[in-house]
Amino acid sequence: MDFTSDSATDWSAVGEAELADVVELRRAIHADPEIGLHCPRTAEKIRAALAGLPLEIREGGSTTGFVAILRGGADRGAGNNGRTVLLRGDHDALPMQEETGLPFASKVAGAMHACGHDAHTAMLVGAAKALCARRESLPGTIVFMFQPGEEGHHGARFMIEDGLLDDPRPEAAFALHISPNIPAGTIVSRTGALLASTDTLTATITGRGGHAAMPHDCIDPIPVACEIVTALQTFLARQVPVSDPAVLTIAKINAGSAHNIIPGEATMLGTLRTLSERTRATMREGFVRIVENIAAAHGATGVAHIDPGYPVTMNDARATELMRSCAVSLGGDQAWQVMPAPMMGAEDFAYVLRDVPGAMAFIGVAPEGSDARTNPPLHNTKMTIREDAMALGVAMHCALAERFLNGGFD
Repeated sequence: MDFTSDSATDWSAVGEAELADVVELRRAIHADPEIGLHCPRTAEKIRAALAGLPLEIREGGSTTGFVAILRGGADRGAGNNGRTVLLRGDHDALPMQEETGLPFASKVAGAMHACGHDAHTAMLVGAAKALCARRESLPGTIVFMFQPGEEGHHGARFMIEDGLLDDPRPEAAFALHISPNIPAGTIVSRTGALLASTDTLTATITGRGGHAAMPHDCIDPIPVACEIVTALQTFLARQVPVSDPAVLTIAKINAGSAHNIIPGEATMLGTLRTLSERTRATMREGFVRIVENIAAAHGATGVAHIDPGYPVTMNDARATELMRSCAVSLGGDQAWQVMPAPMMGAEDFAYVLRDVPGAMAFIGVAPEGSDARTNPPLHNTKMTIREDAMALGVAMHCALAERFLNGGFD
């Protein structure tokens, strides 16, 4: 099939035509955020927006997430080429108090859509409507993945374990993530590692408490914890190559109750980010060894624990090229930018990309007239977006699905 500018222009026009409904849904979700794996009110809003469309809905038992399956017209006849593509939108919020002052700001205390998942879902619903309207011309199957629990809750993994990606099994998967620090109309991605793996690190240092005026009668866990922090950074700087980097941050240390008491225990909390399983394994082993042995050297006991997080978000080269081609056809050469290096944030779409070749990209939503470089970023209580930029997101989803179903990765 020849994908000319006429086809791209059509999808751009479709995105604009869907925009009003996309904005309305995004605002409804934004005002009523839910956190975690179970977001029933949000799921109901999505289902209401999809009502009446020729979609097969499948649910899992672990979350309130679901997939909506569109079987193209040719998929039901001789024109079926057997291809299946997955498009994903997450929809959980963050435990934050919104401070945007928007008329549709969160009405739920301590919850906010500060990562753009409301926009992700609204764009995917817009694309589902547009693609359903063109069902008869689609030669394969599209799986729309509506997923909760991205913000640290492993929602994608639970949906995969529930079998929601098994029948039909997608051969390609794509996702878009908004960014208020990228100019509107721009899509940014890269081949290979896009985002890091993430692990949560905890350690407990047990010493012997006592009077702060007589530290020689105690085993003070606080300087032991401080020495561990320093040793971890030295280990990182001298054991991990700069070509395969890692970030290890101890972000919280708790110990003590008064100025004249040496505590018996100190606890540490941190995060580990890597771009390869090899470095991930090296850093995990080093964390445990340093905690245990430095504590032992001071007569204390150190217990380290690692809570495994998301794997590396790894973009397939063919899928990334397909994304680039769609972005350029929709917005010209300036619409696509290559990310020069991976970001050390993490995404649970990595679970999908671990099983299915595909790619994720960032789509710019910097508010009009703002400086994208200094806008409140993701996970900020004042983060806002340029809503009309979501039209491009709808168009991208549609173009990606159509091109893959017609030509695969060729």
